[in-house]
Amino acid sequence: MRVILFCHSLLSDWNHGNAHFLRGVVTELCLRGHPVRVFEPEDAWSLQNLRAEPQGEAALAEVRGVYPFVRPERYATASLDLDRALDGADLVLVHERSPPELVRRLGERRAAGGTFRLLFHDTHHRGVSAREEMARYELSHYDGVLAFGDILRRLYLKEGWARRAWTWHEAADVRVFHPRPRNREVRDLVWIGNWGDGERTAELHEFLLEPVRTLGLTARVHGVRYPPPALRALSEAGIEYAGWLPNHRVPTAFAQARVTVHVPRRPYATALPGIPTIRPFEALACGIPLVTAPWEDTEGLFTPGRDFLVARDGAQMRRHLSALLADAGMRRDFADAGLRTVLARHTCAHRVEELLGICQELGLPSDVVHPLSSERVHA
Repeated sequence: MRVILFCHSLLSDWNHGNAHFLRGVVTELCLRGHPVRVFEPEDAWSLQNLRAEPQGEAALAEVRGVYPFVRPERYATASLDLDRALDGADLVLVHERSPPELVRRLGERRAAGGTFRLLFHDTHHRGVSAREEMARYELSHYDGVLAFGDILRRLYLKEGWARRAWTWHEAADVRVFHPRPRNREVRDLVWIGNWGDGERTAELHEFLLEPVRTLGLTARVHGVRYPPPALRALSEAGIEYAGWLPNHRVPTAFAQARVTVHVPRRPYATALPGIPTIRPFEALACGIPLVTAPWEDTEGLFTPGRDFLVARDGAQMRRHLSALLADAGMRRDFADAGLRTVLARHTCAHRVEELLGICQELGLPSDVVHPLSSERVHA
């Protein structure tokens, strides 16, 4: 099956978490015998910001080595030759960070007799936080939408933005995110995340900064777009701010800490229950105990209280962290349970299986969807 992916960026994950899951999916598809071409805009802001980092070019070289199947082709929207780009395509995936004009043009190609299947992939909260932006996307000629949570899938159908939609959660790329030796733990806590445009400022104070300060923990934070007030708040809480960290190095950062926390942005915690975003999948895949601020697991992805602990407020976050840090056996039990759940249900391989099932549902032949299986049958 020839797959074409249009996205914002795959090599760069600078303030761009969508790259994490998608490059794992691209890798998994390629290893199963599905050639994938990736197109991304030549002026992608994530890549520009990565290259402005002191070690940006070195990090890009590392990413190319970690993800050898990810070889993006960069385009200018006005001059992109769609006939050439779509030649031979069986499946075209269009991420929601793609320009609306490109989204429309691809739909027109499908309507004009394109034999490929065309799917829109949404991994953001704009469906509830910026509906007028999502209404700009013309999806009437698309075969359907892949939404990273069931509530978002239902929203697409309810609003009439799409005729068909499937729930397609993000997941961990376990070829990169897996446990590292934990005999080099040098701090109590690490948090990986960006400050967040005011979407979780109060939550970060309640569930991260204040617990660390009150308990006197050794802690490090990695991320970008921290304004001066945020940096001052980290310093006052006794937290080391270590700046941007390429995502493929996150497993090493997890291995150096005893616990981590998850603080979802407000739209996910309130308006989009059931969507944990990518960070908990990756943390659990690395075998680090996790305590999360409130989010409602309406789709039963995990077992809260077994795979991780949930803190209803800052006081409970302090109690959970204290208990975990005082008990190595407890940390090991939570880490093992979370890892088992990810390996059983939430890897990029699981999501590719789901995607291939959707392709068959859309009428692509079995020998196209499962080329390696077909080769074995005819061998």
